[in-house]
Amino acid sequence: MPPTLEELFEGSTPLARRLAREGPYSSQHALIDRARVLVDALTEEEKIATLNAHPRIGEDPHRMSVRSRAEQGQEDALPELARLNAEYEDRFGFRFVVFVNRRPKSEIAAVLRQRLNRTRAEELEAGLRAIVDIAEDRSRG
Repeated sequence: MPPTLEELFEGSTPLARRLAREGPYSSQHALIDRARVLVDALTEEEKIATLNAHPRIGEDPHRMSVRSRAEQGQEDALPELARLNAEYEDRFGFRFVVFVNRRPKSEIAAVLRQRLNRTRAEELEAGLRAIVDIAEDRSRG
């Protein structure tokens, strides 16, 4: 059985709700293709709500979905991530989202440091692209 929209998109986010209203889809591939288009149609408020539904990188594993825990791994916490996440959220006004793809937290911290130098518009776009990349990976099982 394929994952639900809530499993793919980390809850009943504005993006997941729009996809649900338009469905059903002929395939998981069609669903992901439509999600890539719909993220651009979301209002800024909906985009931010969709991003903020994802757990912070390095967050307490008990506050994450089973899928997020598996994707982020069980390695030791990296204290720098909490500081970087807070700095990112203060700067941009939404949560840092990246397709972890089972990379170590130290590598993700380096990515986060780099992305702090980008514009808000670049980060909003990158985060939403990551949301769909994560969903695509989850749809494969």
